[in-house]
Amino acid sequence: MSDCYAPRTGGIETQVRDLARAQVRAGHEVHVLTATPGAHGEGGGLVEDDDGVQVHRLGTHMPFGLPVNPAAPPRMRALLREVAPDVVHVHAGVVSPFAYDGARVARRAGVPLAITWHCMLDGVVPAVRVAARVGGWRGAPAALSAVSAAAAERVRAVFGVPVGVLPNGMDLDQWVPDPAEVAAGSSALRCVATMRLAPRKRGLALLGIVEDALTQLEPGQLTLEVLGDGPSRPAMARRVRRRGLSDVVTLRGRLSRDQVRAAYRHADVFVAPAVLEAFGIAALEARASGLVVVARRGTGIEEFITDGLDGLLVDDDAGMARALARLVTDGGLLRSLRGHARAHRPVQGWRVTLAAAQAEYARAAAQLS
Repeated sequence: MSDCYAPRTGGIETQVRDLARAQVRAGHEVHVLTATPGAHGEGGGLVEDDDGVQVHRLGTHMPFGLPVNPAAPPRMRALLREVAPDVVHVHAGVVSPFAYDGARVARRAGVPLAITWHCMLDGVVPAVRVAARVGGWRGAPAALSAVSAAAAERVRAVFGVPVGVLPNGMDLDQWVPDPAEVAAGSSALRCVATMRLAPRKRGLALLGIVEDALTQLEPGQLTLEVLGDGPSRPAMARRVRRRGLSDVVTLRGRLSRDQVRAAYRHADVFVAPAVLEAFGIAALEARASGLVVVARRGTGIEEFITDGLDGLLVDDDAGMARALARLVTDGGLLRSLRGHARAHRPVQGWRVTLAAAQAEYARAAAQLS
């Protein structure tokens, strides 16, 4: 159950689709119920085969194509009777009306229920705690998890029960750096950031970080490519022009995965300015590609980045600017971090994620035994 799914783009959409496909390859039968319409607006219960995943499009026509359908629960109930699943896996964000409807339907149907949060609940824990108590969810038979320990801590604060960690997964082999590549080749520190250009990801703050770093450096010592698209792009483009950053910052827009991998081959550092980053799949892809990752402490990125070993973790935007300037001026540190990142693969591949999912499903079933 997921509000969002392809063809929408974003972290949860991509991860739910990739997890479902990986589970099919592992021999499971997977049905996805989503409020996201198809590529041509298909909804109303249309079933699509997505590389073996049976996608049930339960969306309806909503303003701005929002993945919402308050009338979906009866169809959800009918599909649970028809499919008779061994487990229902709900993928939730802070605002996920479709997914939460699916959780209620599965709970009432007595189906083992696993719920994974793909978000940080900072700022909404008290409100969600009240909603959980009023809705009878505190102590309800469900296996609760989140995509990182940081995100799980917030979920635990809401429900007061053990919360598992079901990390996002990826095909590590797609992101292996070419051992023949040489990191050097540019006098500038080549930075890259891949994100949805939306306020939560802090694209404008990233430009401020770069401006701060530039005040600590000589001209021409740092460049940044921003990969991605979204509602903040026009404001970011205006700031680049008005602040005279056109020779430093390039907004490349949305790219395919192959194009992102190509961009990483010509970069040194991946910059992740988001504060509410539950996991950071783009940062993990960059880490698997051998890039040094500079990110905020207290986010899910700490699952796969160790400060001073394969990246730098900072407390605030000023610290991030100082970290970038330090990587420019301390070539030995950059070589050390990049060498470790290239020599040691992260562990968050599909083997780990699928095993964690199976453990959550077993925990969900045990809740009803």
